Amino acid sequence: MKPMPDRGLDALNLLAAAIGTAYGAFIPVYLTGQSWTQTRIGLALTIATVVSTLCQVPAGMWVDAAGPKRRRALWFAIAIIGATPLVLATLPFPLPVMLALAIQAAAGTLLTPAIAAVSLAVAGREGLGERLGRNARYGSIGAGLGAAVMGVSSAWISQHAVFFVAAALLPLALVAIARIGPDHFDVAAEAEAIDGEPPPGWLGPFAMLRQPRVLVFAGSLFLFQLGSIAVLQLAAATMTARIGTHAGLVIAAFVIVPQAIVALAAPSIGAWAESHGRRRVLVAGFATVPLRALGFALTAQPVTLVIVQVLEGIGGAVLGVLMPLIAADVTRGTRRYTLCLAVFGLAGTGGTAVSTVLAGFVADRFGITAAFLVLAAAGLAGALLLAAAMPETRVAPGALAISPRRQNAAAKPE
Repeated sequence: MKPMPDRGLDALNLLAAAIGTAYGAFIPVYLTGQSWTQTRIGLALTIATVVSTLCQVPAGMWVDAAGPKRRRALWFAIAIIGATPLVLATLPFPLPVMLALAIQAAAGTLLTPAIAAVSLAVAGREGLGERLGRNARYGSIGAGLGAAVMGVSSAWISQHAVFFVAAALLPLALVAIARIGPDHFDVAAEAEAIDGEPPPGWLGPFAMLRQPRVLVFAGSLFLFQLGSIAVLQLAAATMTARIGTHAGLVIAAFVIVPQAIVALAAPSIGAWAESHGRRRVLVAGFATVPLRALGFALTAQPVTLVIVQVLEGIGGAVLGVLMPLIAADVTRGTRRYTLCLAVFGLAGTGGTAVSTVLAGFVADRFGITAAFLVLAAAGLAGALLLAAAMPETRVAPGALAISPRRQNAAAKPE
Protein backbone atom coordinates (compact mmCIF):
# COMPACT_ATOMS: atom_id res chain seq x y z
CA MET A 1 0.00 0.00 0.00
CA LYS A 2 1.32 3.45 -0.89
CA PRO A 3 2.47 5.39 2.19
CA MET A 4 0.73 8.64 3.07
CA PRO A 5 2.62 11.86 2.30
CA ASP A 6 5.25 12.44 4.98
CA ARG A 7 4.55 15.76 6.72
CA GLY A 8 7.95 15.70 8.41
CA LEU A 9 9.68 15.76 5.03
CA ASP A 10 7.32 18.51 3.86
CA ALA A 11 8.24 20.65 6.86
CA LEU A 12 11.95 19.93 6.56
CA ASN A 13 12.06 21.00 2.91
CA LEU A 14 10.18 24.20 3.73
CA LEU A 15 12.38 25.11 6.71
CA ALA A 16 15.66 24.07 5.08
CA ALA A 17 14.94 26.37 2.14
CA ALA A 18 14.00 29.24 4.47
CA ILE A 19 17.16 28.80 6.55
CA GLY A 20 19.72 27.99 3.89
CA THR A 21 18.43 29.74 0.78
CA ALA A 22 16.31 32.72 1.69
CA TYR A 23 18.83 34.68 3.72
CA GLY A 24 21.65 34.15 1.20
CA ALA A 25 20.48 37.11 -0.87
CA PHE A 26 20.93 39.39 2.14
CA ILE A 27 24.57 38.47 2.80
CA PRO A 28 26.18 40.90 0.28
CA VAL A 29 23.94 43.74 1.47
CA TYR A 30 24.75 43.03 5.11
CA LEU A 31 28.50 42.76 4.55
CA THR A 32 28.50 45.98 2.53
CA GLY A 33 26.88 47.64 5.54
CA GLN A 34 29.73 46.25 7.66
CA SER A 35 32.21 48.18 5.47
CA TRP A 36 33.38 45.17 3.49
CA THR A 37 34.75 45.92 0.05
CA GLN A 38 33.13 44.29 -2.95
CA THR A 39 36.39 42.45 -3.62
CA ARG A 40 36.33 40.91 -0.13
CA ILE A 41 32.65 40.00 -0.44
CA GLY A 42 33.32 38.36 -3.80
CA LEU A 43 36.25 36.44 -2.31
CA ALA A 44 34.08 35.08 0.53
CA LEU A 45 31.34 33.96 -1.84
CA THR A 46 33.87 32.45 -4.27
CA ILE A 47 35.48 30.42 -1.48
CA ALA A 48 32.05 29.06 -0.55
CA THR A 49 31.38 28.13 -4.19
CA VAL A 50 34.72 26.34 -4.52
CA VAL A 51 34.11 24.39 -1.29
CA SER A 52 30.64 23.42 -2.51
CA THR A 53 32.06 22.16 -5.80
CA LEU A 54 34.80 20.12 -4.14
CA CYS A 55 32.46 18.55 -1.57
CA GLN A 56 29.61 17.43 -3.83
CA VAL A 57 30.94 14.01 -4.81
CA PRO A 58 32.40 13.12 -1.37
CA ALA A 59 29.12 14.14 0.26
CA GLY A 60 27.15 11.89 -2.07
CA MET A 61 29.48 8.99 -1.36
CA TRP A 62 29.15 9.58 2.40
CA VAL A 63 25.36 9.44 2.28
CA ASP A 64 25.46 6.28 0.15
CA ALA A 65 27.88 4.64 2.58
CA ALA A 66 25.75 5.65 5.59
CA GLY A 67 22.93 3.35 4.46
CA PRO A 68 20.18 3.16 7.09
CA LYS A 69 22.05 5.72 9.21
CA ARG A 70 21.55 8.34 6.50
CA ARG A 71 19.30 10.44 8.76
CA ARG A 72 22.28 11.39 10.88
CA ALA A 73 23.48 13.43 7.91
CA LEU A 74 20.25 15.45 8.10
CA TRP A 75 20.84 16.34 11.76
CA PHE A 76 24.47 17.25 11.13
CA ALA A 77 23.87 19.35 8.01
CA ILE A 78 20.85 21.28 9.23
CA ALA A 79 22.56 22.10 12.56
CA ILE A 80 25.52 23.67 10.74
CA ILE A 81 23.36 25.53 8.24
CA GLY A 82 21.12 26.88 11.01
CA ALA A 83 24.05 28.02 13.18
CA THR A 84 25.88 29.89 10.40
CA PRO A 85 23.60 32.98 10.47
CA LEU A 86 24.50 33.52 14.14
CA VAL A 87 28.18 33.63 13.24
CA LEU A 88 27.53 36.20 10.52
CA ALA A 89 25.42 38.37 12.82
CA THR A 90 27.80 38.35 15.80
CA LEU A 91 31.23 38.09 14.16
CA PRO A 92 31.15 40.09 10.89
CA PHE A 93 34.92 39.84 10.43
CA PRO A 94 36.72 38.30 7.44
CA LEU A 95 38.09 35.09 8.96
CA PRO A 96 34.97 33.91 10.86
CA VAL A 97 32.63 34.89 8.00
CA MET A 98 34.68 33.12 5.35
CA LEU A 99 35.06 30.01 7.51
CA ALA A 100 31.36 29.97 8.35
CA LEU A 101 30.29 30.34 4.71
CA ALA A 102 32.72 27.62 3.63
CA ILE A 103 31.50 25.19 6.30
CA GLN A 104 27.87 26.01 5.47
CA ALA A 105 28.57 25.33 1.77
CA ALA A 106 30.00 21.92 2.66
CA ALA A 107 26.97 21.15 4.84
CA GLY A 108 24.66 22.16 2.01
CA THR A 109 26.23 19.57 -0.29
CA LEU A 110 25.44 16.97 2.38
CA LEU A 111 21.87 18.10 3.06
CA THR A 112 20.60 17.82 -0.52
CA PRO A 113 21.58 14.16 -1.14
CA ALA A 114 20.53 13.23 2.40
CA ILE A 115 17.02 14.56 1.82
CA ALA A 116 16.89 12.75 -1.53
CA ALA A 117 18.06 9.47 0.04
CA VAL A 118 15.58 9.69 2.91
CA SER A 119 12.83 10.52 0.40
CA LEU A 120 13.71 7.38 -1.57
CA ALA A 121 13.63 5.20 1.54
CA VAL A 122 10.32 6.68 2.70
CA ALA A 123 8.50 6.71 -0.66
CA GLY A 124 10.23 3.96 -2.66
CA ARG A 125 11.18 4.25 -6.30
CA GLU A 126 7.63 3.96 -7.59
CA GLY A 127 6.48 6.79 -5.31
CA LEU A 128 9.62 8.89 -5.67
CA GLY A 129 8.32 11.17 -8.42
CA GLU A 130 5.40 12.35 -6.30
CA ARG A 131 7.62 12.70 -3.24
CA LEU A 132 10.20 14.78 -5.10
CA GLY A 133 7.41 16.98 -6.43
CA ARG A 134 6.32 17.66 -2.85
CA ASN A 135 9.93 18.36 -1.86
CA ALA A 136 10.22 20.96 -4.62
CA ARG A 137 6.85 22.50 -3.75
CA TYR A 138 7.62 22.98 -0.07
CA GLY A 139 11.18 24.08 -0.76
CA SER A 140 9.88 26.79 -3.07
CA ILE A 141 7.28 27.91 -0.55
CA GLY A 142 9.94 28.04 2.17
CA ALA A 143 12.32 30.10 0.05
CA GLY A 144 9.58 32.58 -0.86
CA LEU A 145 8.12 32.96 2.63
CA GLY A 146 11.56 33.09 4.22
CA ALA A 147 12.72 35.83 1.86
CA ALA A 148 9.56 37.85 2.53
CA VAL A 149 9.84 37.61 6.32
CA MET A 150 13.55 38.36 6.29
CA GLY A 151 13.06 41.28 3.92
CA VAL A 152 10.49 42.83 6.24
CA SER A 153 12.77 42.20 9.24
CA SER A 154 15.67 43.87 7.47
CA ALA A 155 13.60 46.92 6.53
CA TRP A 156 11.72 47.39 9.82
CA ILE A 157 14.21 46.18 12.42
CA SER A 158 17.81 45.90 11.19
CA GLN A 159 20.03 43.99 8.81
CA HIS A 160 21.13 41.83 11.76
CA ALA A 161 17.53 40.71 12.27
CA VAL A 162 17.64 38.68 9.05
CA PHE A 163 20.23 36.33 10.50
CA PHE A 164 18.52 35.94 13.86
CA VAL A 165 15.26 35.07 12.06
CA ALA A 166 17.09 32.41 10.02
CA ALA A 167 18.74 30.95 13.12
CA ALA A 168 15.41 30.92 15.00
CA LEU A 169 14.08 28.43 12.44
CA LEU A 170 16.75 25.85 13.39
CA PRO A 171 14.82 24.27 16.31
CA LEU A 172 11.76 23.90 14.08
CA ALA A 173 13.86 22.17 11.42
CA LEU A 174 15.24 19.74 14.00
CA VAL A 175 11.70 18.94 15.12
CA ALA A 176 10.74 18.35 11.47
CA ILE A 177 13.57 15.80 11.10
CA ALA A 178 12.35 14.00 14.20
CA ARG A 179 8.83 13.90 12.73
CA ILE A 180 9.88 12.16 9.50
CA GLY A 181 8.22 8.77 9.38
CA PRO A 182 10.00 5.41 9.24
CA ASP A 183 11.59 4.00 6.12
CA HIS A 184 8.99 1.99 4.18
CA PHE A 185 11.52 0.54 1.71
CA ASP A 186 14.88 -1.12 2.22
CA VAL A 187 16.84 0.38 -0.66
CA ALA A 188 20.03 -1.55 0.16
CA ALA A 189 18.19 -4.86 -0.23
CA GLU A 190 17.68 -4.12 -3.92
CA ALA A 191 21.40 -4.03 -4.62
CA GLU A 192 22.01 -7.16 -2.57
CA ALA A 193 19.20 -9.00 -4.36
CA ILE A 194 20.59 -8.19 -7.82
CA ASP A 195 24.33 -8.59 -7.67
CA GLY A 196 25.54 -8.18 -4.12
CA GLU A 197 27.35 -5.01 -5.16
CA PRO A 198 29.60 -3.58 -2.44
CA PRO A 199 29.43 0.11 -1.45
CA PRO A 200 31.13 2.29 -4.08
CA GLY A 201 34.79 3.12 -3.52
CA TRP A 202 36.68 6.24 -4.53
CA LEU A 203 36.59 5.14 -8.18
CA GLY A 204 32.78 5.07 -8.10
CA PRO A 205 32.33 8.41 -9.92
CA PHE A 206 34.57 7.28 -12.78
CA ALA A 207 32.82 3.93 -13.13
CA MET A 208 29.49 5.71 -13.25
CA LEU A 209 30.63 7.92 -16.12
CA ARG A 210 30.84 4.84 -18.33
CA GLN A 211 27.04 4.84 -18.51
CA PRO A 212 25.83 6.69 -21.64
CA ARG A 213 22.65 7.78 -19.85
CA VAL A 214 24.66 9.45 -17.09
CA LEU A 215 26.93 11.21 -19.58
CA VAL A 216 24.07 12.45 -21.75
CA PHE A 217 22.05 13.77 -18.84
CA ALA A 218 25.09 15.38 -17.20
CA GLY A 219 25.96 17.10 -20.48
CA SER A 220 22.40 18.31 -20.95
CA LEU A 221 22.32 19.54 -17.38
CA PHE A 222 25.55 21.48 -17.93
CA LEU A 223 24.00 23.18 -20.96
CA PHE A 224 20.71 23.80 -19.09
CA GLN A 225 22.50 25.72 -16.36
CA LEU A 226 24.78 27.45 -18.84
CA GLY A 227 21.77 28.77 -20.75
CA SER A 228 19.71 29.66 -17.68
CA ILE A 229 21.75 31.03 -14.80
CA ALA A 230 23.12 34.27 -16.27
CA VAL A 231 19.77 35.45 -17.66
CA LEU A 232 18.86 37.35 -14.48
CA GLN A 233 22.40 38.72 -14.22
CA LEU A 234 21.96 40.32 -17.64
CA ALA A 235 18.36 41.32 -16.93
CA ALA A 236 19.40 43.19 -13.78
CA ALA A 237 21.79 45.32 -15.84
CA THR A 238 19.11 45.93 -18.48
CA MET A 239 16.44 46.91 -15.97
CA THR A 240 18.77 49.19 -14.01
CA ALA A 241 19.72 51.05 -17.18
CA ARG A 242 16.09 51.25 -18.30
CA ILE A 243 14.11 52.15 -15.18
CA GLY A 244 16.73 53.07 -12.57
CA THR A 245 15.64 52.90 -8.93
CA HIS A 246 12.53 50.82 -9.67
CA ALA A 247 14.62 47.97 -11.07
CA GLY A 248 14.69 46.26 -7.68
CA LEU A 249 10.92 45.74 -7.76
CA VAL A 250 11.09 44.17 -11.21
CA ILE A 251 13.94 41.87 -10.20
CA ALA A 252 11.96 40.83 -7.13
CA ALA A 253 9.06 39.91 -9.42
CA PHE A 254 11.47 37.95 -11.62
CA VAL A 255 12.38 35.85 -8.56
CA ILE A 256 8.91 35.47 -7.01
CA VAL A 257 7.07 34.35 -10.17
CA PRO A 258 9.23 31.23 -10.79
CA GLN A 259 9.03 30.25 -7.11
CA ALA A 260 5.24 30.39 -7.30
CA ILE A 261 5.21 28.29 -10.48
CA VAL A 262 7.47 25.66 -8.90
CA ALA A 263 5.20 25.46 -5.86
CA LEU A 264 2.14 24.98 -8.07
CA ALA A 265 3.57 22.70 -10.75
CA ALA A 266 6.17 20.47 -9.09
CA PRO A 267 3.80 17.78 -7.73
CA SER A 268 2.04 17.47 -11.08
CA ILE A 269 5.38 17.21 -12.86
CA GLY A 270 6.36 14.34 -10.56
CA ALA A 271 3.07 12.57 -11.30
CA TRP A 272 3.47 13.10 -15.07
CA ALA A 273 6.99 11.71 -14.97
CA GLU A 274 5.67 8.57 -13.29
CA SER A 275 2.71 8.11 -15.63
CA HIS A 276 4.11 9.32 -18.99
CA GLY A 277 7.83 8.69 -18.58
CA ARG A 278 10.83 10.90 -17.89
CA ARG A 279 11.96 11.72 -21.42
CA ARG A 280 8.91 13.70 -22.56
CA VAL A 281 8.83 15.78 -19.38
CA LEU A 282 12.58 16.40 -19.54
CA VAL A 283 12.57 17.60 -23.13
CA ALA A 284 9.59 19.90 -22.49
CA GLY A 285 11.24 21.36 -19.39
CA PHE A 286 14.63 21.87 -21.01
CA ALA A 287 12.98 23.54 -24.02
CA THR A 288 11.92 26.41 -21.74
CA VAL A 289 15.55 27.54 -21.36
CA PRO A 290 16.15 28.77 -24.95
CA LEU A 291 12.62 30.20 -25.12
CA ARG A 292 13.19 32.22 -21.94
CA ALA A 293 16.58 33.57 -23.07
CA LEU A 294 15.11 34.42 -26.47
CA GLY A 295 12.25 36.27 -24.78
CA PHE A 296 14.72 38.42 -22.85
CA ALA A 297 16.65 39.08 -26.07
CA LEU A 298 13.56 40.26 -27.96
CA THR A 299 12.00 42.63 -25.42
CA ALA A 300 12.89 44.79 -22.44
CA GLN A 301 9.32 45.51 -21.32
CA PRO A 302 9.16 44.64 -17.59
CA VAL A 303 5.59 43.30 -17.63
CA THR A 304 6.30 41.05 -20.60
CA LEU A 305 9.48 39.73 -19.03
CA VAL A 306 7.70 38.91 -15.77
CA ILE A 307 5.38 36.72 -17.85
CA VAL A 308 8.40 35.17 -19.61
CA GLN A 309 9.72 34.23 -16.16
CA VAL A 310 6.94 31.66 -15.95
CA LEU A 311 9.19 29.57 -18.22
CA GLU A 312 11.94 29.61 -15.57
CA GLY A 313 9.45 28.28 -13.04
CA ILE A 314 8.47 25.41 -15.35
CA GLY A 315 12.08 24.56 -16.20
CA GLY A 316 13.13 24.81 -12.55
CA ALA A 317 10.31 22.53 -11.43
CA VAL A 318 11.22 19.93 -14.08
CA LEU A 319 14.89 20.03 -13.11
CA GLY A 320 14.18 19.91 -9.37
CA VAL A 321 11.97 16.84 -9.70
CA LEU A 322 13.58 14.98 -12.58
CA MET A 323 17.27 15.25 -11.64
CA PRO A 324 16.97 13.09 -8.49
CA LEU A 325 14.42 10.90 -10.26
CA ILE A 326 16.80 10.20 -13.16
CA ALA A 327 19.56 9.49 -10.64
CA ALA A 328 17.28 6.91 -8.99
CA ASP A 329 16.51 5.33 -12.38
CA VAL A 330 20.10 4.97 -13.59
CA THR A 331 21.36 3.61 -10.26
CA ARG A 332 18.55 1.11 -9.76
CA GLY A 333 20.04 -2.02 -8.27
CA THR A 334 23.10 -0.23 -6.83
CA ARG A 335 24.04 1.78 -3.75
CA ARG A 336 25.16 4.77 -5.81
CA TYR A 337 22.03 6.93 -5.79
CA THR A 338 23.38 9.96 -3.93
CA LEU A 339 26.76 9.61 -5.61
CA CYS A 340 25.04 9.87 -9.00
CA LEU A 341 23.05 12.84 -7.73
CA ALA A 342 26.32 14.49 -6.70
CA VAL A 343 27.81 13.90 -10.15
CA PHE A 344 24.79 15.59 -11.70
CA GLY A 345 25.12 18.44 -9.22
CA LEU A 346 28.75 18.87 -10.21
CA ALA A 347 27.76 19.11 -13.88
CA GLY A 348 25.19 21.75 -13.02
CA THR A 349 27.72 23.72 -10.96
CA GLY A 350 30.09 23.71 -13.91
CA GLY A 351 27.38 25.08 -16.17
CA THR A 352 26.60 27.79 -13.61
CA ALA A 353 30.22 28.93 -13.45
CA VAL A 354 30.62 29.04 -17.23
CA SER A 355 27.28 30.81 -17.69
CA THR A 356 28.14 33.88 -15.65
CA VAL A 357 31.63 34.25 -17.11
CA LEU A 358 30.56 33.67 -20.71
CA ALA A 359 27.53 35.96 -20.50
CA GLY A 360 29.59 38.78 -19.00
CA PHE A 361 32.29 38.43 -21.66
CA VAL A 362 29.82 38.41 -24.58
CA ALA A 363 27.78 41.29 -23.12
CA ASP A 364 30.88 43.47 -22.73
CA ARG A 365 32.16 42.71 -26.23
CA PHE A 366 29.01 42.41 -28.31
CA GLY A 367 26.10 43.71 -26.22
CA ILE A 368 23.49 42.23 -23.90
CA THR A 369 21.21 41.06 -26.72
CA ALA A 370 24.05 38.97 -28.17
CA ALA A 371 24.67 37.49 -24.71
CA PHE A 372 21.02 36.47 -24.41
CA LEU A 373 21.22 34.81 -27.83
CA VAL A 374 24.34 32.85 -26.83
CA LEU A 375 22.54 31.63 -23.70
CA ALA A 376 19.54 30.65 -25.84
CA ALA A 377 21.83 28.66 -28.14
CA ALA A 378 23.34 26.80 -25.18
CA GLY A 379 19.89 25.98 -23.82
CA LEU A 380 18.74 24.78 -27.25
CA ALA A 381 21.78 22.52 -27.51
CA GLY A 382 20.89 20.96 -24.14
CA ALA A 383 17.31 20.29 -25.18
CA LEU A 384 18.40 18.82 -28.54
CA LEU A 385 20.97 16.59 -26.82
CA LEU A 386 18.24 15.20 -24.58
CA ALA A 387 15.83 14.69 -27.46
CA ALA A 388 18.42 12.96 -29.63
CA ALA A 389 20.39 10.83 -27.18
CA MET A 390 18.60 10.42 -23.84
CA PRO A 391 16.61 7.16 -23.60
CA GLU A 392 13.58 6.64 -21.40
CA THR A 393 14.76 5.61 -17.93
CA ARG A 394 11.47 4.80 -16.20
CA VAL A 395 11.05 1.14 -15.36
CA ALA A 396 7.53 -0.28 -15.51
CA PRO A 397 5.92 -0.47 -12.05
CA GLY A 398 6.60 -3.80 -10.40
CA ALA A 399 9.43 -4.71 -12.79
CA LEU A 400 11.88 -4.51 -9.91
CA ALA A 401 10.38 -4.25 -6.47
CA ILE A 402 12.24 -2.86 -3.49
CA SER A 403 12.08 -5.20 -0.56
CA PRO A 404 9.79 -3.79 2.13
CA ARG A 405 11.22 -3.68 5.60
CA ARG A 406 9.74 -5.89 8.20
CA GLN A 407 7.18 -3.87 10.06
CA ASN A 408 8.84 -4.18 13.46
CA ALA A 409 12.22 -3.13 12.03
CA ALA A 410 10.75 -0.01 10.41
CA ALA A 411 8.73 1.13 13.39
CA LYS A 412 11.43 3.46 14.66
CA PRO A 413 13.38 5.94 12.43
CA GLU A 414 17.12 6.25 12.75
